Amino acid sequence: MRTLYLECAMGAAGDMLMGALYELCPEKERFLADMNALLPGVTLEAEPVRRQGIAGTHMRVAVHGHEEGHGHPHDHGHHHHEHRSLADIEAMIDAFPLPRAVREDARRTYGLIARAESAAHGVEIGEVHFHEVGALDAVMDVTGVCYLMELLSPEAVCASAVTVGGGAVHTAHGLLPVPAPATARLLTGVPMTAGDIAAELCTPTGAALLRTFARSFGPMPDGAMLGCGYGCGTKDFPQANCLRAFLVETAEASEGPNDRIVELKANIDDMTGEAMGFAMERLLEAGAVDASYAPVYMKKGRPGVVLTCLCRPGDADRLAREMLRHTSTFGVRRTDCPRYAMSVSSEEVETVYGPVPRKTGTGYGLVKSKPEYEAMAEAARMHGVPLAEVRRACGEPV
Repeated sequence: MRTLYLECAMGAAGDMLMGALYELCPEKERFLADMNALLPGVTLEAEPVRRQGIAGTHMRVAVHGHEEGHGHPHDHGHHHHEHRSLADIEAMIDAFPLPRAVREDARRTYGLIARAESAAHGVEIGEVHFHEVGALDAVMDVTGVCYLMELLSPEAVCASAVTVGGGAVHTAHGLLPVPAPATARLLTGVPMTAGDIAAELCTPTGAALLRTFARSFGPMPDGAMLGCGYGCGTKDFPQANCLRAFLVETAEASEGPNDRIVELKANIDDMTGEAMGFAMERLLEAGAVDASYAPVYMKKGRPGVVLTCLCRPGDADRLAREMLRHTSTFGVRRTDCPRYAMSVSSEEVETVYGPVPRKTGTGYGLVKSKPEYEAMAEAARMHGVPLAEVRRACGEPV
């Protein structure tokens, strides 16, 4: 199984992650050409650099010839950047001529950042305005990492504990402690260490990208190394300022669980169906893996429901609070579950109705594949044909 391992001994930032993945990418020219066609006046260059005697790559983003955020450790910028809302960022990403999976991962990453900024600064998500991470260089960083992940298509992604640094950092909100409040929220449940360097080593962008792709955090898995990439930050420290990405061929899990999931449950008998639907929407928007409810009979013969939320271990405390916030329950039960999980990849399949993403799961000696329903439904609406016709065009039984 092709496993991507991210070593974050010097933290994580968008440019560092992109540089490390770029060094592993077999389609470097295609990647740069596609990225440089996204935004007028914005260019991306892979710059060979050395940090403490180690050769690596710094991904240099220039806006009308000027590199943004120059002189800062990673991706925090100056106060003169145009402020953008989450809707502005999502509209920009939606217009990119990149695979659907890339755009969805980029939107998911910015959604994580928005929720973290909202909680950290006590404002609604719609009121969050991106100062640093909304700059064009950060949009390129997030999109570039998501695109490289698609091109590399690892079957599993994991990471080390994250070194966050210390001291304080200048932001549009003022002087903030390291890790910045949004970064700290994004890293909830992730093993981390301060390290010995008084600087911001892990940025909100880097933390959100790790949460988007890494399914576990810990030591490097055993296996045969297929490649190693070095992504370098802009600043020199006593220790080489780089993030390493290892591509490792690990043994395929044939028996036993290979993942962990948390199950949150609550019994509810005093909410309307509309309110329950609203609560489930909020849980899914907050990052739940899945949410559902089932009818039950409760004490005194009352009809009720069991609301179930599945989530990653690092998100459990936050999502339990969301359940308490959006439902009438006074308590949420938690069960930590080992899980048998197949490795999932996605690719676009061309049909007469346009490209449709197909999800493929592998593992435990099995392979299963199916087209994404939402994409098929969108194609059916766009072309005015029955859903069954699109399913047939995708090679699916009707």
